[in-house]
Amino acid sequence: MSALNLKDHIRSIPNFPKPGIMFRDITPLLNNPDAFRETTKQFADYFRNHNVTKIMAAEARGFIFATPLALELNAGFIPVRKPGKLPFDRKSHHYELEYGKDCLEIHTDALTADDNVLLVDDLLATGGTMRACLKLAEESGAKVAGCAFLIELDFLKGRNYFEGYDVHSLIHYADENP
Repeated sequence: MSALNLKDHIRSIPNFPKPGIMFRDITPLLNNPDAFRETTKQFADYFRNHNVTKIMAAEARGFIFATPLALELNAGFIPVRKPGKLPFDRKSHHYELEYGKDCLEIHTDALTADDNVLLVDDLLATGGTMRACLKLAEESGAKVAGCAFLIELDFLKGRNYFEGYDVHSLIHYADENP
């Protein structure tokens, strides 16, 4: 384990974006090259022997961590986008959120049954976005190598939706307090 504590580079902002929410701001980590590099290193070290062929991430913050990790693991990168953002034939997954509905898309040729895909995002809260990514990957016939998160909000129990999958988070918050 590194001497660099990644949690020291996360800023906690109370009552953002609305009262009662403790926002975990990743921008200080991104602004520190050593912390950002260490994040990529820790993800790569954990998943290096998972035979990852593709890395998939939902826009936008997932892209930040997935792209350097794809380079480090010599894997392709698949952007998961909101409707209307991808120019080629698309596969969509509509899903329910606590506050409504949403949809994510990938190109139909992004994954094959030969792919071993790692799903990456900045935050695991309730797991809705990652579950949609997982469905898109599995509906494409790919095997899911695991799910990687910079931050996991343990008290929201989003991990419970990923039984049977290798879920790895670098930073944990047991409750809403900093």
